[in-house]
Amino acid sequence: MASAIEQRAERVLTDVPDWIWDGDRLPVPVEHIADSYFGLHVRDVGDLTRAPGVPADLPAGQGLSGLLLPSLGEIWVNAAEARDWPPRRRFTIGHELGHWTLHRTGGAVWCRSHAVDPPPDPEPPPRRAYPPEESEANEFAAALLMPAHLVKRHYERLRRRDPDGCFQQLCRIFGTSGAAMGRRLNRVV
Repeated sequence: MASAIEQRAERVLTDVPDWIWDGDRLPVPVEHIADSYFGLHVRDVGDLTRAPGVPADLPAGQGLSGLLLPSLGEIWVNAAEARDWPPRRRFTIGHELGHWTLHRTGGAVWCRSHAVDPPPDPEPPPRRAYPPEESEANEFAAALLMPAHLVKRHYERLRRRDPDGCFQQLCRIFGTSGAAMGRRLNRVV
């Protein structure tokens, strides 16, 4: 049974008009959904620490992947990450849409790089847990970018045709990172 967050993402995708997304074409046009459905402008920004509400005391080397600025109706995405890693940009936009849909308040929501689509690690080092809202936004982003029924359909088709290349093809088709796709496959297949 799908979680409440998964159902929320599915409802968003169902409610998106066909002229934005037809329910089948991949990758899911997350930026177009943010802009045309939610009315949120997506910006690639060089220095996210200048945004209102970002704490001045971020630890050295601690980057930000994205920000949701509800009062401005904007999602800010780390321009360097966007340029170097387009799948992370897509996931960050989906993650911020998760905050917009699930956690919206008046203030800015800023998301550290390690909280948005964290990389897989066979033995992750101990670290402080991040707020549950970050996990929820990740779950929403995964369900939005990789709808369960489409993941299952393409996984079955590709697995039969090219078992060795199936995973990479799924990442390409859905426009996601291997880490995000791996977690999604574990959840829905």
